[in-house]
Amino acid sequence: MTKDGITARIAGPAAAIGSASWNACANPEGSGSPHPFTRYEFFEALEESGSATSRTGWRPCHLVIERADGVQGLMPLYLKSHSRGEYVFDWGWADAFERAGGQYYPKLQACVPFTPVTGKRLLVTRSAPAEETRNALLAAGASAVTQLDASSLHITFLTAEEWRVAASLGFLQRTDQQFHWENRGYASFDDFLSELSSSKRKNLRKERAAVFAEGVEFEWLSGPDITEAHWDRFFAFYMDTGSRKWGSPYLTREFFSRVGQSMGEQVVLILAKRAGRYIAGALNFVGEGALFGRNWGCIESIPFLHFETCYYQAIEYAITHGLSRVEAGAQGEHKLLRGYLPVPTYSAHSIAHAGLRRAIADYLKAERASVAENIEALAEHGPFKKS
Repeated sequence: MTKDGITARIAGPAAAIGSASWNACANPEGSGSPHPFTRYEFFEALEESGSATSRTGWRPCHLVIERADGVQGLMPLYLKSHSRGEYVFDWGWADAFERAGGQYYPKLQACVPFTPVTGKRLLVTRSAPAEETRNALLAAGASAVTQLDASSLHITFLTAEEWRVAASLGFLQRTDQQFHWENRGYASFDDFLSELSSSKRKNLRKERAAVFAEGVEFEWLSGPDITEAHWDRFFAFYMDTGSRKWGSPYLTREFFSRVGQSMGEQVVLILAKRAGRYIAGALNFVGEGALFGRNWGCIESIPFLHFETCYYQAIEYAITHGLSRVEAGAQGEHKLLRGYLPVPTYSAHSIAHAGLRRAIADYLKAERASVAENIEALAEHGPFKKS
């Protein structure tokens, strides 16, 4: 599609776009610590490792905006035959539409596969007119629904600003919540604990002590310190826990090697060891001043090991390295009592069928009000001392 000197086209997989063009959109300021999940290297690892491919129901259809001097805008985009690995749940929409005689799949998904982390989904180079390019990406994405015979376009975990821009162009608005830990200038973990109510502070100390009483020690690994042997151990944890939780874990062994090799400086692998043997691990990424918790697994059952490995060690790491926050992934109200407070997340939806669109619009209006009320109520029950 070409209009006013702007060409919008579906480029296919990340490799067809290339790292230079992709990262010029994803990291226009040239930051040394960009958002890890918009980088070319992360998408390339997902796709080339066989984790996000047509075979797994994630056909790469990344959308680019081009002008005479090349790619100036990008929307990470997949044509999907299911709703797995997204963390913004629309199975009810699919079921209702198909019971009414419609066909919900395939659908278009603008997201980072298997990664419920907020970040830009409308990526624009530094030299491009930002508003015009974002609008062109949204318009082209909506047009791609018809072009690819899809039912809809879903842009998930986009920024609040992008969410509002999408709404101004007719996209339906959806909200949800996550739990994030905020660094308020803490000098140590005990400094953080001092801001909690006495009962919550006592509970956290009790949980941590129980883990260390079992003889568990922790290692923080990044960059070249992470060997293939470390990835072998972590993948065993990931597969064991993922198989019991989901039935079929999403990520292949090759994925972990690829991210370790191509963006290891932004990887933080937290490993738990007992009696000289690794027993659990949490995979994190760092960027834009935050630590993002992604995957976890274990092969021994120890009370509170999950909380220590994924939440408390993450807080320790963030304080030690001066990071502003920890984003610990999707869902989990149990995080609230451990210092992680509720924050909203955003998604935008373009639905082709008028009847389905009306029904979803009505549903989302009520859902947004419910999410806002829930976030307010949860924040009132946080673990911090009342001022």
